[in-house]
Amino acid sequence: MIKLQSCEGNPYQQSIDSIKKASAEQGYVLLREASIQMESEYEMPVVLPMQAGTIYQFVFIGDPSSKLYEVRMYDFNERQVVYKRHQWGDVDGSIISYTYVPQFSEYHMIKPVQVNKKKKNLCGYVMLLKKPEPTAKR
Repeated sequence: MIKLQSCEGNPYQQSIDSIKKASAEQGYVLLREASIQMESEYEMPVVLPMQAGTIYQFVFIGDPSSKLYEVRMYDFNERQVVYKRHQWGDVDGSIISYTYVPQFSEYHMIKPVQVNKKKKNLCGYVMLLKKPEPTAKR
């Protein structure tokens, strides 16, 4: 059984603070954030409600020593709507960020995963931000 648990401490606070600041400057508001315990090579499902036509930004931060980072996002009908993959050494490295505008108001499942050959237990961090309505309609 997969259970969402937070990590001990927060090793990504500097990255989180800079992402929050940059996102706020772009007009985004933080909806949810969580540190999550992850196991190498296992997806950690996160289910979130989303409103049709709203601009969302999702951010996943993985362990810097991991070799591979992926995020898949599925709509309510289990259709994959987003796939992002980074490898160690990429410019963005351990951070995957993307914007998404859902076509329907429904729950979406986001599945981040990271692969690390030296560590089995890892820490990850997820954030969901959105643009408030007046900004989103521009």
